[in-house]
Amino acid sequence: MPSFSIGPRLVGDDHPSWFIADISANHDGDLSRAKDLIHLAAASGADAAKFQNFRASTIVSDHGFRSLGSGLSHQARWKRSVSEVYRAAELPWEWTAELRAECDRAGIAFFSSPYDLEAVAMLDPHVPAYKVGSGDITWLESIDRMAATGKPVLLATGAAELAEVEAAVAAVRRRGVPIGLMQCNTNYTGSLENFRHCHLRVLTTYRRLFPDCVLGLSDHTPGHATVLGAIALGARLIEKHFTDDNAREGPDHPFSMTPATWREMVDRSRELELALGSDQKFIADNERDTVVIQRRALRAAADLPAGTVLAADHLVPLRPAPADGFTPAQLSSVLGLHLAQPLVAGQHLTRAHLPHPRAPSRHRRLRPRAHAPALPHPRLHIARCPLAARARRPRLRPRFSFPPRHAFARLSRRSPAHRFSPRLRRRRGCGRRRHRGLETRRHPRRPAHRRRPPRRAPLARAHLARELGLR
Repeated sequence: MPSFSIGPRLVGDDHPSWFIADISANHDGDLSRAKDLIHLAAASGADAAKFQNFRASTIVSDHGFRSLGSGLSHQARWKRSVSEVYRAAELPWEWTAELRAECDRAGIAFFSSPYDLEAVAMLDPHVPAYKVGSGDITWLESIDRMAATGKPVLLATGAAELAEVEAAVAAVRRRGVPIGLMQCNTNYTGSLENFRHCHLRVLTTYRRLFPDCVLGLSDHTPGHATVLGAIALGARLIEKHFTDDNAREGPDHPFSMTPATWREMVDRSRELELALGSDQKFIADNERDTVVIQRRALRAAADLPAGTVLAADHLVPLRPAPADGFTPAQLSSVLGLHLAQPLVAGQHLTRAHLPHPRAPSRHRRLRPRAHAPALPHPRLHIARCPLAARARRPRLRPRFSFPPRHAFARLSRRSPAHRFSPRLRRRRGCGRRRHRGLETRRHPRRPAHRRRPPRRAPLARAHLARELGLR
């Protein structure tokens, strides 16, 4: 199972879920407020506080957004221009060291999402991991720059096609660093309609395609349904926005979690992790007693004296089921047996009520078992050899054997001994040969359409020509 460490904590399938409180722009430009949110997140059960390092001039184009006309998606509710909102939400870089120190005092990790290449280098001494926002999943240069630091990279995959996700994962894999792959929906309106578009089952696709990645969820829906569902599907990195008051003015406050809702989310998630348990089916430790009180055992339907031949109507399945009893599934194994001890009505049948099988005495001589006659090996066949005619009996010879050594003395010039050479036989590809009654077989006889005509020795052809008067 994939796992990696972020600071002192291990993150992976066999470890508790890791909760990231994304403070993002909810600091409202106040350093002391950012520090307060860090401690609130830690007290609510967060494992890390995450910020976003961007500068308006390097993340948005004022001309581009103005040319779009009215705002789209969640930006439609903004009262200021996109550039002004981003400029107000900037995190001063000089805060970085102080925010990291505050996270250390609170006992949680500090890291951030850099939105330009200079921010990647600036954050390197301070963060144990990097987070790639969904909007930058196609900026492979930035992803490569983060992976080049050798630190884990968390990839949010909102508003992305599968091919784009594969390209981003490949960019990180080339650097050989751990990957956290997070399903995400980037609609920040907080509408209940967004539950239709979370598509948590994408996590099963990620598990199949990217088995080396730790799965996660970056979520912006209200409540805990998506988080619990993601954990059940294998997500171990959970990120949600965090604030102390949803009524505050700012781009991220309305859909963020508060300390109370965050604590509730963490508690329910820990309960779910306990409930998921093992994938092996067995009787749990807390079920040992219920096995006795809820299962049935074979019990006597009426008083049965010793010697009774058990029949089906003598026994009924009733609760409880002691460990030494017979289950209803074992009824056929006891029918027809004699009771060695009496049974009263309602008493469960045990092995003590049945006769013990008689063990053979060590002083009694046991008859030897009758063995079946040995059968010839299937790869052997019986062939009669004229050279062994004096034996007057069939002789066993392996199917792939050659004639006995003394047979070569009786061979004529028509059948020279070298024709029995294994090398020549393999080269000629002969399937079967006969020489003065001897039979050898290299492999089963070929079909007629693949059989080669017999080849005569040169001397044999010369004798035949002389007899026919051709020479």
